[in-house]
Amino acid sequence: METLQASSESRDNGRKKVLIVDDHPVFRLGLVGMLTELGDIDVCAQVGTAAEALTAMRSTKPDLVLLDVSLQGTNGIELIKLMKAERPNLPILVISMHDETVYGLRALKAGALGYVMKAEAMTHVGEAIRKVLAGKLYVSPTFGGKLIFKAVQSLDLESGSPVDKLSDRELEILELIGKGRSTRSIADELHLSIKTIETHRAHIKVKLGFTESADMVKFAVDWVTARA
Repeated sequence: METLQASSESRDNGRKKVLIVDDHPVFRLGLVGMLTELGDIDVCAQVGTAAEALTAMRSTKPDLVLLDVSLQGTNGIELIKLMKAERPNLPILVISMHDETVYGLRALKAGALGYVMKAEAMTHVGEAIRKVLAGKLYVSPTFGGKLIFKAVQSLDLESGSPVDKLSDRELEILELIGKGRSTRSIADELHLSIKTIETHRAHIKVKLGFTESADMVKFAVDWVTARA
C-alpha cells in the first residue's frame, strides 16, 4: 500500500480525500495526476488489493473511493459490499475496463454510486466524481437507458439472463473465457491459482446448464460477441 501525504486539513479547506484501488500501478499513477489537476482533491492512498483497500479506508478515512472490478483475491464488487458494511455512507465510484452493461448494475446493487469505463475515464471522471460526492448517481447516458429498459424487463419474472445466476467472479471469468483466454492466462490476470479457475469454470458450466465444457465455451464466445 502506498499512502500519500494528503493534508490533514483537507476537510477544513474543502478538499476531498480520495482512495484509489486498482491493481495496475501505471493506471493508478495516471489517475493520481488527473485528480491532482482537479484542484480540490487529495489522493490519500493508492492500493492494489482489497485487503490493502480496507486497511487504507480505516486509516485514512477517505471521502470517496475509486476502485476497479478486477482485483487480486476479493474482487471489486465484493469489496464494495465490505466497505459499505463498515461505512454505509461512503461514496464509491467504479472505474473499470469491464463493460458497464455487464458489471454496472452489479456495482450499483452492491452500493456504488457510479460506474465509468476506463476507456472514457479521462473525459468523464471529473464529472462523475462531482456527482458521486454530491450523493448523486453517475452512469453514462447509454447505460442509463439500458438500466431503464432492464427495470421494465424485470417486471416479467421470466426475463432474466442466464448469466444473472453467476457470482461476480464467475461472470468475470466467463467474460475472459469468451475472449479466448486460457485457464492459465485467466489465473495469471486475476492472480488466482489454476485450480481455482478450474473450479470456477466447473461452477459456471453447472449454473448455465451445460454438460460439456465446449458448449459452455461456445456460449461464452457468443455472449461476448453479441455485446461487442
